[in-house]
Amino acid sequence: MNKEAITEKINDFLIDEFEVDGDDIQSDANLKITLGLDSLDYVDLVVSIESNFGVKLVEADFVGIDTFQDFYDLIENKLKAKA
Repeated sequence: MNKEAITEKINDFLIDEFEVDGDDIQSDANLKITLGLDSLDYVDLVVSIESNFGVKLVEADFVGIDTFQDFYDLIENKLKAKA
């Protein structure tokens, strides 16, 4: 899966699951603020990633994840490591 496909798939489920306006999802936007994430939302996010991409995320993975681009890169790296 290439970077564009990863980004599109992530954005699609963020729009569906977190009811965020697609226009608000910008690569340099703050992930937590834009999605309005609280601790329970992170659990939903992890479950969504696991079901959509088949990769496991742990709390430590989110250290340093501030923007959507950081998040896209995290998923891309997890997928590469899995391959």
